[in-house]
Amino acid sequence: MNQTLKPNQHLIVLAGNIGSGKTSLTQQLSQHFGWEASYESVDNNPYLADFYADMRTWAFHLQMYFLGNRAQEVETLLSSGRSAIMDRSIYEDAHIFVRALHEMNNLSDRDYHAYFKLYELVLRQLPKPSLLIRLVAPVDTLVERIQQRARSIEDTIDPDYLRLLDSYYQQWAAEYAESPVLTVNSQLFDFVNTPLHLGEIVYGIEHCLSTNSSLTLSTPA
Repeated sequence: MNQTLKPNQHLIVLAGNIGSGKTSLTQQLSQHFGWEASYESVDNNPYLADFYADMRTWAFHLQMYFLGNRAQEVETLLSSGRSAIMDRSIYEDAHIFVRALHEMNNLSDRDYHAYFKLYELVLRQLPKPSLLIRLVAPVDTLVERIQQRARSIEDTIDPDYLRLLDSYYQQWAAEYAESPVLTVNSQLFDFVNTPLHLGEIVYGIEHCLSTNSSLTLSTPA
């Protein structure tokens, strides 16, 4: 059954490469607006560690897990009746990560087509987001952040993999038309430590939601 947002209920989703700051910004915005927050399953993901150790064997399992889990999260958030924010979008799973895995020969043609068949079916049952917040940062910055947070499951991430993802993010962003987009340079906007930077992002969100239009925040005022 196709679900819809209730009046005055917003569904905000974040998008961005690994290390771009999605979880941190989700926390900040959830606290500021009083939104329900949903975070990508990392610690409790039963496939992630195996995937990073052997992408070809576990790619399809991981992406099917993400697809089901992401749809279930949206369903739960919608049923609460409250506005909510998610630290990754369902669109990225398909158009960034599944595409990259297929390109790298870690996902067979058979699995790739099976995934997209189910993805398109699931997508038709979900509402479009009220706003997509896209975080962008240079790959060198992403590598630095990943090293600093020192998650063991990310130890084997290759910078070339991040560059491939970055190229797909740029292509996808040019084609995305499901909702308004707020694009934020997360290298320059230190929304964790600088309240003024967070304030500019909050203003940008309010502007996008009230005007149903997109906005790019390239440099702090």
